[in-house]
Amino acid sequence: MKPVVVIPTYNERENVEAMAAAVLAELPSEGQLLFLDDNSPDGTGAVIDSICVRESRVHVMHREKKEGLGRAYVAGFAEALRMGATHVIEMDCDFSHDPKDVPRLLAAVAGRPPYQEGGADVAIGSRYVKGGKCVGWPFRRWLISRAGGIFIRFMLGVPVKDPTGGFKCFTRRALESLGDFSTIKSFGYSFQMEMNYRMWQAGLKLVEVPITFSERRAGASKISGSIAIESLKMVFKLKFS
Repeated sequence: MKPVVVIPTYNERENVEAMAAAVLAELPSEGQLLFLDDNSPDGTGAVIDSICVRESRVHVMHREKKEGLGRAYVAGFAEALRMGATHVIEMDCDFSHDPKDVPRLLAAVAGRPPYQEGGADVAIGSRYVKGGKCVGWPFRRWLISRAGGIFIRFMLGVPVKDPTGGFKCFTRRALESLGDFSTIKSFGYSFQMEMNYRMWQAGLKLVEVPITFSERRAGASKISGSIAIESLKMVFKLKFS
């Protein structure tokens, strides 16, 4: 098994050192970590370069400009497959996703205990299944996220309770089933929802693994009101395309 964890970064210099150490501690010896830095003005890229010098399992893709979360992940997934990944894990760099949950996502796709339903093609870290939760969120933010997820599920029919979650493990087969990544429509955060939809449409098996989502440790949040508008537009594009 050669899992590759793919983490986009933009102004995350306060988190990358600790994140790299935490992720590598949870991966098997063959596992790799790939950062995708969108030319962060705070010097995140230089910090990652210094980590790469010390740790051969850490890699970085320097991108010329910030093009959105979706474009970053598309580039990262392609590079992870080129690196020989058997599994590709996506997660945030701000510790809102706990690196200790990485083995649980891998177990879910492999069908290892406690996930013994024959494995899956995609494991989704879910805030909204039994055992999942959000920590540090105001009620209004939780309500918008929860209601949005219910609306997305109703409109698209995808049996996922946390369709906007960004902590996932894909098998190589699942990503290769997409064929040409350029067909992915989303540039921003709606990428998460589109990937679920595309995988479900392809007949792949998706499972949700309960996680605790925590507010970021350091740095500024990238979440804004425009993200909700973008996601709403994407729902209708996917529904009626």
